[in-house]
Amino acid sequence: MNRNGAFVGNLACFAAYAIFGFNIISCKNISIDGNITPMALFCLRSFGATALFWLWSAVTGRKERIEKGDFWKIALASFLGLFLTQVSFLFAITKTTAIDASIMSTLSPIMTLIISAIVIKERITWSGVAGIALSLTGVFILIFNCVSIRSGADSTSVWGIIGMIINTLSFASYVGIFKPLIQKYSVVTFMKWMFLFSSLMALPFSFGAFSASNLAAVPMDVMWQVLYVVVFATFVAYFLIPIGQKRLRPVVVCMYTYVQPVIAMVIALAMGLDTLNALKIMATVLVFTGVSLVNFVPKR
Repeated sequence: MNRNGAFVGNLACFAAYAIFGFNIISCKNISIDGNITPMALFCLRSFGATALFWLWSAVTGRKERIEKGDFWKIALASFLGLFLTQVSFLFAITKTTAIDASIMSTLSPIMTLIISAIVIKERITWSGVAGIALSLTGVFILIFNCVSIRSGADSTSVWGIIGMIINTLSFASYVGIFKPLIQKYSVVTFMKWMFLFSSLMALPFSFGAFSASNLAAVPMDVMWQVLYVVVFATFVAYFLIPIGQKRLRPVVVCMYTYVQPVIAMVIALAMGLDTLNALKIMATVLVFTGVSLVNFVPKR
């Protein structure tokens, strides 16, 4: 990969995860409003992005055929990278604070390392084992904090943390397993089929989700945040990530999750959506130290 390709890949990933950082706050605000259920928000994201990607494909006039044997692979990639990732996150954000959710999101590189070791037999060094242990310690501190302290503008439950673990594991699986498939097709072609499959998965839940929501009562400021989530945090961000996946190693792509907590923490503290305490700071330090050991210690 030449320098220009690596630069484009890094820039695309940075922009995508910066968008995701704002997305954490927007989804938290939408959940606080309570008029849109998590599944309804997922349906809006999935249906909206599907329409935008297929429209873009039609406007640009690019026609690219998918090999018959790849459709089931794209469907599986859609389940891991879109359906399970987004549904678990939207469930978790209703049961976690914005800062705790952003801390948990940084576990993706470690999840990717573990999956790479299982799927492609990548060797894990002692520094990797130590990093995993430190990061998991940080997660356990968050669990202790949410059960015993219950402080801050909102509280985090164990179910919320479990939801974020599922979120990071499913997205890491998508990033770590499907790079060859992503490189095979253009970004627009791949994503339009990805979102079409996610829309089909969401369809059985859509009627109940929208029936349980009260879209007419959503305030205008929250509606703007819903629009941001659909257009930027879904359509734009998921367009940018495959650009990075084509040019960077899977672990490097996931390393950009570090951008999320920085942005989310600053916004959450400024808006009074969360507070910091000693245990959260300790958990943050342990998680970041762990991922640093996993990713930045030179390997032979």
